[in-house]
Amino acid sequence: MTESADQGERPVPPPAADPWKGLRGVMAGTLVLEAIVVLLALPVVADVGGGVTWLSGTYLVVLAVVMFLGAGVQRRSFALPFNLGLQVLVLLGAVIHPSIGVIGIVFAIVWGFILVLRADVRGRMAKGLLPSQRAPRS
Repeated sequence: MTESADQGERPVPPPAADPWKGLRGVMAGTLVLEAIVVLLALPVVADVGGGVTWLSGTYLVVLAVVMFLGAGVQRRSFALPFNLGLQVLVLLGAVIHPSIGVIGIVFAIVWGFILVLRADVRGRMAKGLLPSQRAPRS
């Protein structure tokens, strides 16, 4: 018998449904929204920032395209580091224009909240508190 069974504790059952599916959807949606906001920054950089140069335009468009493509790889094991790496690139966009830095700060807060949600799901899953881990009532 296992040590937890000897102490009268029930083993934590695995979740019946994939608890990470919803979080992956949130991360993919956040990347799509962030890519749209980055593309919407192009007119701001053009009007306020002295014009879009080939460097700033290429940086913003390539970053947005990579974000759109990144939304499709959220099932992969490297998805979260990839997403956070993209966030660093958005923050570095402050060199191009301060408005890009503001976008980076706003979405850094969003990604921080996603990390808090991820930790909460992980903790609930370890304790067996997810709805799909509860025994059905008879």
